[in-house]
Amino acid sequence: MDLSTLSTLHAVFLELQEKPDWRAALDALFVSLRGSFVFDNVAIYLEDPRTKGLDVVYARAVGRGKTAEADAAWGQSLANEVILKGKMILREPTPVTGKTGRLGLAHLLAIPMYVGSKLNSALVFIRFGGPEYSELHMEIASLQAFWAAALIERRDLQQARSELNSVQRQMRLQDDFVSTISHELRTPLGFIKGYSTSLLREDTVWDIATQREFLTIIDEEADRLTRLIEDMLESARLQSKTLQFKFSPIRIDALVRDVAMRINVHHPDLQITFDFQPLPPIRGDGTRLSQVFENLFSNAIKYAPKSPIAIYMRPVGNKIRVTFSDQGEGIPQDYLPFVFERFYRVPGERTVTGTGLGLYICKQIIMAHHGNIWVESVVGEGSTFIIELPVEPMH
Repeated sequence: MDLSTLSTLHAVFLELQEKPDWRAALDALFVSLRGSFVFDNVAIYLEDPRTKGLDVVYARAVGRGKTAEADAAWGQSLANEVILKGKMILREPTPVTGKTGRLGLAHLLAIPMYVGSKLNSALVFIRFGGPEYSELHMEIASLQAFWAAALIERRDLQQARSELNSVQRQMRLQDDFVSTISHELRTPLGFIKGYSTSLLREDTVWDIATQREFLTIIDEEADRLTRLIEDMLESARLQSKTLQFKFSPIRIDALVRDVAMRINVHHPDLQITFDFQPLPPIRGDGTRLSQVFENLFSNAIKYAPKSPIAIYMRPVGNKIRVTFSDQGEGIPQDYLPFVFERFYRVPGERTVTGTGLGLYICKQIIMAHHGNIWVESVVGEGSTFIIELPVEPMH
């Protein structure tokens, strides 16, 4: 191999290291070397670990055979033979029925590839017409096979790393959840136990106002404990797809106004503005959708205290879009992709408590309605939750 070819290979391999995507790296590998190694089609076959059959994981047509859709199937039997024998195979052209000229004469070169230290893949080049593959061409093809195997192995490692990171993050979230839920359970139980014990003391007589105050606290903490347990159970049912929904035509604008009215009873100082256009009905479960908006109000009250809330509704195509905005401190961009995950709580110096189940439940309910929910936020300016729900078809 001459110095010029080695320099070209060195430049190509440096370029491959900079490509974050394995397909883009393979494109660069094969296209960059066409000056030294001419081919028309290339395909990579990889053994499926479950079926033990060969799948085409990469195919590209760059020459005159581009209209032939890479003719990847031409090389499958050759790929099987290469993997079986474990050595390079060169197949001379034979006339192909229905094809004339160069497309009727295909030179096939197949090289075995080791991915993950296993001979489970093959790289097949197709060249229509001449010239024949030389010794130099075969050496370059072998180098390309080596790098192609390394790139596929890098893909597998990236996928495995991503899955591992996801599992580790979920384990961390569950660990945090156990710690959080322990605190969340102890707090109302502590109030209930403390105030009920005080009321039962035989050495103290409490006046009627104090008794009522204590009983009110016990009642509120019991409600808080009930909601916490219900969230945990509902989260589990949503995750296992066992929660039942009762769908019927509903007016989403009327539903949201009803929820807002109930919220204002407990929070009379909360400013809520509505901007609704005339809307068609949707098909949904009114109880579950009310739960979604109750949760959004609850979050806004906890994380954006004293902030006004603006709710807009618009028809968008065959969907209704609802935006729910506050003017709180906002959510940093790095955390936005995770806020709907089960057990996730935005890190930071927050004094409010929570289990990380509310928004997860919201998303699962909206998805059960064939809708979508996401959040947009700017730190220091507030957050906007956007919900899209399909319109009830009119018959």
